[in-house]
Amino acid sequence: MVNLKTSVDTDPRILFGKRLAAIRKDLGWSQEGLALESGVARSYLSGVERGKRNIALVNICRLAETLNIPVKVLMEF
Repeated sequence: MVNLKTSVDTDPRILFGKRLAAIRKDLGWSQEGLALESGVARSYLSGVERGKRNIALVNICRLAETLNIPVKVLMEF
């Protein structure tokens, strides 16, 4: 049985969001700019970066393509 209880340190939504935000900032993208270029709504992107949204695989791929990075880089948390 899978344990669905997570903490801030282990919740993949929070870890992914922190990773995405760090990469976005390191590459000089604003949240609004990334949203516009990727076609992902800014409010949705904000929720993802705060760990409040469970991002779909298709959106992970869109963001990676827009940031010009391999998808696996977003998953290195």
